[in-house]
Amino acid sequence: MTTHMPVIPENAEAAEATSPLEPGLSLVRGGALHRLFVRCRLAQEPIDLPGRRAIFVVLITWLPMALLALAAGRLFGGAGVPFLEHLAVHARFLAALPLLIVAETFVHERIKPAVGGFSERGLIAPQDQPRFDRAVASAVDLRDSVALEAIVLLLAFTGGYWVWTQTSLHVRSWYREIGSTSAGVGVSEIGGLMPAGYWYIFVALPIFHFILFRWYFRLLIWYRFLWQVSRIPLRLNALHPDRAGGLGFLNASIIAFAPVLLAHTVFLSGVVADRIWHQGERLPQFKLELAGVCLVLILLVIVPLTFFVFQLESARRAAAREYGLVGMGYVNEFRDKWLARRGSAQAESPLGSADIQSLADLANSFEVVREMSVVPFNRLAVLRLGFVLILPLLPLTLTLMPLSDMFDRVVQMVL
Repeated sequence: MTTHMPVIPENAEAAEATSPLEPGLSLVRGGALHRLFVRCRLAQEPIDLPGRRAIFVVLITWLPMALLALAAGRLFGGAGVPFLEHLAVHARFLAALPLLIVAETFVHERIKPAVGGFSERGLIAPQDQPRFDRAVASAVDLRDSVALEAIVLLLAFTGGYWVWTQTSLHVRSWYREIGSTSAGVGVSEIGGLMPAGYWYIFVALPIFHFILFRWYFRLLIWYRFLWQVSRIPLRLNALHPDRAGGLGFLNASIIAFAPVLLAHTVFLSGVVADRIWHQGERLPQFKLELAGVCLVLILLVIVPLTFFVFQLESARRAAAREYGLVGMGYVNEFRDKWLARRGSAQAESPLGSADIQSLADLANSFEVVREMSVVPFNRLAVLRLGFVLILPLLPLTLTLMPLSDMFDRVVQMVL
């Protein structure tokens, strides 16, 4: 008896992604960092243990800075801005960074089924399935590329430092020697750093920017994949009840990236709070920047879904024409049967006839076609995302007036 051993592909994860038993694409399960986390038991396949990873990154970023600041007497005082009063640092490393880590599981559980939905819903014709599979495999190769992840790491040390210089406080703070710079001048330059400052600039910040830029890289993969799929002729159905030709499942991708985008506004809230508290600025000065950032973040996840506009518009026009012809034929027959011979001896009674209900069903179907959207997302998903993004910014409104005055006004309104 001959025993046939199963053939295991070299890229097992790519084979899994394109397998008919488990279709889909994970944007986060792969890459050098993911494999390192798995080996260090900070991750478990497919992408479990996010809490363990979140605690780990806090322990290697925020905690050493706190201990070094404490040793230097800069935790509670001893500087213009002590460590505990630097709100942007805590927002970045205690909230935004753990959010970016936990977002991996959130995105994995929503994006992978969305990708699989193209095949599961029959949107890909059999002759186009190899083309779709190649798009998935190409995305997996990019996601797992060590070279590209190394480029992201390089950007974290270079571009990340530039980003920090644009958001750093222009006052003496816990990570710099007192007297090494004058207030408002040269505070973003390297020089006169405390030990906590060296850890902050050369360890903690690069880690944060690497995780952040890595998410941008994953978004680029998502953009590229959806663009490739939008070039495939999809079998859209304008009568689909999702009012998006059958692509309504992509609506979930908007909320899927919510934790990643939320991390941005969490950190932004900390930066603005620092400017108000330590530099005497006012919240209205930032209204355009805050609104602009929220708008850009929303567009970041909406834009790739617009790649399907032309196919959806074409499907809607074709369906309107086809069902218009069908509807015209039916209503002509209906009129001849029930209206033209009305009152004659041969006229039938409409009671109990299915023709009336069929006419109503036809009208309902045509209404579905007419209301079909040319984008695979709805207004509710966008509003939900917008609400999530502004939540971290709401506490900033407390800076517009003292909390006691606000409480007094609320009491007066109630009483």
